[in-house]
Amino acid sequence: MSRRPARPAAFPSRDEILKFVQDSPGRLTRRDIARAFRIRGDARAELRAVLRGLSEEGLIEKERGGALAAGRLPSVLPIEVSEIDADGELWAKPLSWKGDAPPPRILLVPDQRRTRVAALGVGDRVLARLRAVEDGVYEARVMRAIGNEPDRVIGIFDLVEGQGRIRPTQRRHKAEYAVTGADSMGAAPGELVAAQVLPSRRLGLRQARIEERLGKIGGAKSLSLIAIHNHGIRTEFDRAVLAEAEGARVPGLDKRTDLRKVPLITIDPEDARDFDDAVWAAPDDDPANAGGWNIIVAIADVAHYVRPGNALDREAFQRGNSVYFPDRVEPMLPEALSAGVCSLRPDVVRACLAVRIRIDAEGNKLGHEFVRGLMRSAGRLTYRQAQDAKDGRPTDVSSQLTGSVLAPLYAAHGALAKARKTRGPLDLELPERRARFGDDGEVLAIELREHLHSHRLIEDFMILANVCAAETLERQKTACMYRVHDEPGREKLSALGEFLGTLGYNLAKGQVMKPAALNGILRKAKGSPHETVVNQVILRAQAQALYSPDNHGHFGLALRRYAHFTSPIRRYADLLIHRALISGGRLGAGGLDAAQAQDFAAIGEKISGLERTAMAAEREAMDRFSAAFMVSKVGTELKGAISGVSRFGLFITLDDSGADGLIPLRTLGREYFRHEEHLHSLVGEETGVTYRLGDRVDVRLAEADAVSGRLRLEMLSDDAPRGRANVRGRRHQRQRGRRKRRN
Repeated sequence: MSRRPARPAAFPSRDEILKFVQDSPGRLTRRDIARAFRIRGDARAELRAVLRGLSEEGLIEKERGGALAAGRLPSVLPIEVSEIDADGELWAKPLSWKGDAPPPRILLVPDQRRTRVAALGVGDRVLARLRAVEDGVYEARVMRAIGNEPDRVIGIFDLVEGQGRIRPTQRRHKAEYAVTGADSMGAAPGELVAAQVLPSRRLGLRQARIEERLGKIGGAKSLSLIAIHNHGIRTEFDRAVLAEAEGARVPGLDKRTDLRKVPLITIDPEDARDFDDAVWAAPDDDPANAGGWNIIVAIADVAHYVRPGNALDREAFQRGNSVYFPDRVEPMLPEALSAGVCSLRPDVVRACLAVRIRIDAEGNKLGHEFVRGLMRSAGRLTYRQAQDAKDGRPTDVSSQLTGSVLAPLYAAHGALAKARKTRGPLDLELPERRARFGDDGEVLAIELREHLHSHRLIEDFMILANVCAAETLERQKTACMYRVHDEPGREKLSALGEFLGTLGYNLAKGQVMKPAALNGILRKAKGSPHETVVNQVILRAQAQALYSPDNHGHFGLALRRYAHFTSPIRRYADLLIHRALISGGRLGAGGLDAAQAQDFAAIGEKISGLERTAMAAEREAMDRFSAAFMVSKVGTELKGAISGVSRFGLFITLDDSGADGLIPLRTLGREYFRHEEHLHSLVGEETGVTYRLGDRVDVRLAEADAVSGRLRLEMLSDDAPRGRANVRGRRHQRQRGRRKRRN
């Protein structure tokens, strides 16, 4: 109970009541507040009105006559595991959360035996004891499991002694489900199915009724279906949406700017299915800008076809973005748009929203202008074709564009590269995996994607266009959906500095952190045994990027303002920016709806959440494809590096495939390992054996499960750093002391 405030001269103000509730360490009833402020008689009705108003504003929560400050959680609460981060740590959220603000983050910490947390997975629900550690972050210790049987399950159907069984694909569902013949829908063994879990009080396996047969899990390519259904990714467009897409037609010139004679080209991945951005550059003929360049970045005019409130718009908003799996894409817009009238294919006229940009010889932007136009792409190149042409190995396609189009693009990028170096964005080197398939649909290899100069060229042109969009909307005082990447928090920076110090790298404390300081560490680590781990820990220290109408800058890109403009085919945020630019620049129909503009905060939260869901689904699918590739390698010895250290084991990234596997803590030996979270290490309290993030290890692949995406590894390395042989941890000493007292 909070200390009683001094008695006010009159009825307490709204702010005084709110502060009292916020300062209270626990729940308060209305009677507690009345007693604290000595509110009696008819004044109690006024108190009820004030509390009701605070509740409606989301500043406090009222439950069963009690008031609780918004954002604060009680000491005991039912929670649900919502995420496993890159370090293998489990994060949870309250089972019940009201209000528009995101819920606090809850880190699950193990009990003394560690078994309760180690056994949990995403979706599991527990009753936990909470402790606040910082604003919006809690630690939770599991008290007991609570009912968390799913209503619906995705799994593999099989027959066991003639009876139907469903083996769930979700890692959080560990029990199998029984299916009677009448509830099987005729499913055959090995099929992926979606089923409804039936209510039951009987002992034994829970019963389920199959509602949808999703296809045979025979080939690796079917593994994406599991991630799609686990994460609720939308896969079907209704008739109204398809009808609008199929009825779309490229507009006439009318008041648009004619860019059809400008040799704009697209440069995309080899397996790209849509082409929504095109680029062009030429020397600036203004004598006052010697060495400068004129640039055009043209983007498909999706806003012409997807109007606020139409069926296409409603569906795109529900999807938020396209989702890219190793073997397929679940697009935000139907194929008639994404691969049709919005795809900037060569030699066909397309509507576009373009930005003309002037830069000087050092890559500094001198000015820009947005226009709505018609264009005709002069060619489509892959990143490899563009790179080979620059390196003197042109193909039949690129040879026609090398001198007139590609050479100016690379020259203009040379100027942009100077500006990039001056700006000093965060320069992380993060490998990206891709699956390569055979004609039969099986995974032939898991490879690392190439990163070429041509990738950086397109990336820098797109960043420049995105900056222009944010600046224009700010100048026009038009609503803007910024792409926000806040600077790392103090606690993360402190932990990062401490860990880097153990590797011999000094991260200065007490200064305003800028990407340049982190880049200095990255340069020192380049080529060293620590290169990969330094990139990893700096990445993990970063805040999560999100969409918001409130501009907090983009730390990673070292930019004061930034918005996504260049991919409206696959991101709803970019479509909003197009609409805002059309409205602000009075560029015709299809501009931003006033009601939508007022709702940007809520929209930003929704599409940020959908982006996280898509990323989780993509990562989960890639894990399954990697596991499918590794099935034939069970029992082999492999090399890798520790890429994550958690309380329940070590995550290992394998060298050849880039796949990630887990060495469970229980397999590392009989001694107790202490998790040094700030040092990303497991330390044996008996022997001092230490396993640290980035350590090279030899392992054996013990198990590969394509359905769950799990790789289980066994440690072979016996060269982990050791302390003195007679080292005893505090826990071991306490145990010895207890045994002595008992004897």
